[in-house]
Amino acid sequence: MADAIAIDWNWRVRPEPGRAQAAVAWGEVAARLLARLLRMPEDQTMRLHATANRDVLIVTGNADDLPWVEGVDYACTEPAAPGLWLPTSWEPDAPLDLMGQALLGRFARAPLLLWHAPRAVVPLDRCLPVTARHLQRIQNGWAGR
Repeated sequence: MADAIAIDWNWRVRPEPGRAQAAVAWGEVAARLLARLLRMPEDQTMRLHATANRDVLIVTGNADDLPWVEGVDYACTEPAAPGLWLPTSWEPDAPLDLMGQALLGRFARAPLLLWHAPRAVVPLDRCLPVTARHLQRIQNGWAGR
């Protein structure tokens, strides 16, 4: 069995921001993003996908279709590390191809969102189309948090 290699790294501001492909909202901002999605017409939400856990709501789609609420941040795919999504304004200071390989190997799921604040790795493989039913499941899941 091979030994795991630790990668020591920090976040740095991207020289050029990436093009938004996902809206990312944590905590109270996630609740506001969910409320915004519930008010959007179906012809707008039909081009979006979403996934959530108790802490975060992630909505993927074309930049022009993504909803905006105050406090939402954005993410994009990383060409240097297929299967890895990063904040549009931040990047690790370590080689992205190695980080992508390490994370995808560790989590055995793809794609993965690597987030800067709070520091987190969130699987995106369960993004489902944004429908009233899917949004209601997210809302019900948060009812007990």
